Amino acid sequence: MEASERRREILMLARRRGSVEVAALATDLAISPETVRRDLRVLEEHGQVRRRHGGAYPVESAGYETTLAVRTTRHVPQKARIAAAAVELLGDAETVFVDEGFTPQLIAEALPQDRPLTVITASLTTAGVLGGRDNTQVLMLGGRVRGGTMATVDHWATGMLAGFVIDLAYVGANGISCEYGLTTPDPAVGQVKAQAVKSARRRVFSGIHTKFGAASFCRFAEVRDFEAIVTSTSLSSTAAQRYSLLGPQVIRV
Repeated sequence: MEASERRREILMLARRRGSVEVAALATDLAISPETVRRDLRVLEEHGQVRRRHGGAYPVESAGYETTLAVRTTRHVPQKARIAAAAVELLGDAETVFVDEGFTPQLIAEALPQDRPLTVITASLTTAGVLGGRDNTQVLMLGGRVRGGTMATVDHWATGMLAGFVIDLAYVGANGISCEYGLTTPDPAVGQVKAQAVKSARRRVFSGIHTKFGAASFCRFAEVRDFEAIVTSTSLSSTAAQRYSLLGPQVIRV
């Protein structure tokens, strides 16, 4: 097997499985662990995977994005802790944007029910979760529904957002890095997120540690645009310090 073909196979396996281990790849492909490590280094240099101890996981890109269904099965305890910590930053906000994605959905579920709130969202799932609450008014952004994430995009969504002044936006991303800011694979999704950032007085990013250091196709915001970043303790304190130097408070839970 040629090196380029072998790396395509490794990338395909990483995307199918969600992550790969060096030992398992060496067995599956009948190659040495050092060859696997070398291939993973090349794939990381090309921005297609992120290495971790003993293996790697795929970076979401223009050609690859996990679905909402898959996201609901990965890192769930960490995402729940992140969501709870993010809600503690609500303050006196009365109008709140909740982004598409599973962690933002958990944030929506954790929002207080004992006070009036207006929640704007592109996520059909989040709208369904909040729609029956007595003290919560839900504004669903219109537009084309992306089947993988069950969220709306395109000019209908961005046009609605442009007409609002929002107290607080809870924003997610497929990747966040000091160099490239916040990114997502789909330009249409990036436009919705960018308008939410623009329309909000305050902005909070929430995401698990695997998002950090990754860069996807479309940049929609800079790290300095956010007052806070909420993530898990799996993000090292050294890395957290690098992000905090750009402006936001970094909260690890």
